[in-house]
Amino acid sequence: MSIRPVRKTSMAQPTIEGAGVNLHRAFGFHNPRELDPFLLFDDFRGDDPEDYRKGFPWHPHRGIETITYVLAGTVDHGDSLGNRGSLGAGDVQWMTAGSGIMHQEMPKGNERGQMHGFQLWANLPAAMKMTSPRYQDISGSDIPEIVDDDGTVVRVVVGDFWGRKGPVDGIAADPQYLDISVPPGVRKSFKVDTYANTFAYVFAGSGSFRDASKPIGVLTEKEIDGREVHVRDLSGNRTLVYFDTGDEVTVQAFDEGIRFLLISGKPLKEPVAWHGPIVMNTREELIEAVTDLQRGTFIRESAADWHR
Repeated sequence: MSIRPVRKTSMAQPTIEGAGVNLHRAFGFHNPRELDPFLLFDDFRGDDPEDYRKGFPWHPHRGIETITYVLAGTVDHGDSLGNRGSLGAGDVQWMTAGSGIMHQEMPKGNERGQMHGFQLWANLPAAMKMTSPRYQDISGSDIPEIVDDDGTVVRVVVGDFWGRKGPVDGIAADPQYLDISVPPGVRKSFKVDTYANTFAYVFAGSGSFRDASKPIGVLTEKEIDGREVHVRDLSGNRTLVYFDTGDEVTVQAFDEGIRFLLISGKPLKEPVAWHGPIVMNTREELIEAVTDLQRGTFIRESAADWHR
């Protein structure tokens, strides 16, 4: 076994998106090779409906997959092909935009006005850029939840882990998407694909990720002690941890425990031409997509492959 060293860390930054949703962006519109095949990751949470109620009205997607994971509140969604649905606490939606879709997402808080969810964008390989759009809407009750003897809890959204398989399948990036809670004082290792790009996003509690070299990043939000990166609980955390290669990630939970997403995927190693929610391989393909929008020919499908 080889522990993945921490390459760097950063804090998610406040951003306003959609019609005025206040969120924190862990990464996005960056060097697409850095976390290939992943393009963007947003953490949207709040206790004040004014921070999120305006939502994300109609907007186009082409050439990518979007993954929405809801922890609190609900997200109502719809598209130009007539599909409608609502994601509740614990639910996941994996949308393959493929050749193109117009989409909207409208978050609503729970009875206390709380809203919390994540959205991840994954790139599609060139051979699948113009595939038919489809959805996989997964109820939280269908996501395997494993409780280890030491109290560690892992929800397997995508991929195989500890003998359980997540319900989302047929994903181009062949990813692993885990929601992990490690109890106070517990040190735990998690196996990952040696050749996949891997990151952790800490959204509650605090802990230490094993590191083989001096880390770089936003040191004002962490404590550095030799070979360890100590991620402290500051304002809900929101710490992104980038890992180098290796086949396992090790974390030591501090007094309050730690909860984080551990996400990995195989890099596509393809050229990226990117314009907002449209991600293609060449500038000419981007121009074609924008022209399609202007001409009203952006939607190539008359019906979606709708999965529940």
